[in-house]
Amino acid sequence: MAKCAFLGLGVMGYPMAGHLVAAGHEVTVYNRTTAKAEAWAKEHGSKWASTPREAALGADFVMCCVGNDDDLRGVVLGETGALSGMSSGAIFVDHTTVSAKVTRELYTAAKTAGVSFVDAPVSGGQAGAENGVLSIMCGGNEAAYATAEPIMQAYGRTVKRLGESGAGQLTKMVNQICIAGLVQGLSEGLHFAEKAGLDIREVVDVIQGGAAGSWQMVNRHETMADDHFEHGFAVDWMRKDLGICLATADENGASLPVTALVDQFYKDVQKMGGARWDTSSLFKRLKDGG
Repeated sequence: MAKCAFLGLGVMGYPMAGHLVAAGHEVTVYNRTTAKAEAWAKEHGSKWASTPREAALGADFVMCCVGNDDDLRGVVLGETGALSGMSSGAIFVDHTTVSAKVTRELYTAAKTAGVSFVDAPVSGGQAGAENGVLSIMCGGNEAAYATAEPIMQAYGRTVKRLGESGAGQLTKMVNQICIAGLVQGLSEGLHFAEKAGLDIREVVDVIQGGAAGSWQMVNRHETMADDHFEHGFAVDWMRKDLGICLATADENGASLPVTALVDQFYKDVQKMGGARWDTSSLFKRLKDGG
């Protein structure tokens, strides 16, 4: 059993922290909205803290899943940040999807404080978090990763180190780039099927086992056919992630023409009122005349 802190109890962090308790670890949580932290603690028979520093005091591992670069800096740095409460030799594991730049910045700050920092963004969405089957892409010191890996297995089905600090975030960017193109392609295919007078479910039943098949096709075609998008990974968050991908591509010289185009399609979805819709709402954009 390890002593853990978990910072951030959104749709991902809330169940992830719960899996740590189920695995037998002692967990203290922090959330910006105190009521959610109190509710989680009551549900799991654990403790909550009023600041990241308080949550991190005495913890062997501090896990984090917040919103963006600034949110991450806010819970890590400063007088009430987690680093100020962590003991030498403890390990900070960041599950937030952020830029590799802020990851390396905080890796350096942690090293100065005698603490290890592992970037470990996740993929698998809310369902993956709830079922404890996330894919976790990691970067950072090899020894720190090896120590933290068994803890992450409480909610991760695939946990892998890809390289030094920032490698996990860069791998998550690859993941999001691939998803953007896949969802647009799926949306266009299903849109074409409808226009051709075909039944979407019957079409997918035939093609999902072939070369065109994908997780998106299997898990999203029915909700797309039903015009239901109030679930899943929000368009706002996808645009945040794609913005990171495009900014990084500007730095490393990668060419991402499809990603840039799909990002603008998601901007159209936001204008339609779909900021919180699932990323599969690219289909609705086509249906409604995008």
